[in-house]
Amino acid sequence: MTATMDKPVTKKSLEALRDRAAAEGLLDVAYATADSPFGTLLLAKTPRGLVRLGLPGEDVEAMLADLAGRISPRVLQDPARLDEERRELDDYFAGRRHAFELPIDWQLSNGFLLRARQGIAAIPYGETRTYTDLARAAGNERAVRAAGSACSRNPIPLVVPCHRVLRSDGSLGGYAGGLEMKERLLELEQAP
Repeated sequence: MTATMDKPVTKKSLEALRDRAAAEGLLDVAYATADSPFGTLLLAKTPRGLVRLGLPGEDVEAMLADLAGRISPRVLQDPARLDEERRELDDYFAGRRHAFELPIDWQLSNGFLLRARQGIAAIPYGETRTYTDLARAAGNERAVRAAGSACSRNPIPLVVPCHRVLRSDGSLGGYAGGLEMKERLLELEQAP
């Protein structure tokens, strides 16, 4: 189905396009938005799992362009494909979910960053680790700055909970979503 200047694209035609792209194996990255207590999130997944979670304030066009350049130019908005991810995030923000059960596509991470981010993913709900702990778990306890980079450039925050990583003195350190968001996430996880 083609759209002409005098024939607008309808919701039905977009759904047909998504279905056809998926059926023909032409959809490599599906994305959708999700509401959160902090603002709108961008979620993107591949057939292997969640690959990107953009926090409020991040440039959506830049994220989508990055995904198109690093993974595939076949990036299409398809909210239905991210229903489970949105449901689990809603449950997390409501305090009903303490562990995500979503498959993760780690292809935007490698080497030390991959090991560090997998270490972050293993930090239990309601607990914290230090950047030094993270560096040690990733195989190089002197790579504290690299552990900080693994957090600050984490492509899947919240699900890979880098907000649970603190400085050695117990202070918050940084967070891509801002320190207020990090503090509120930690408070959420301490609530009974």
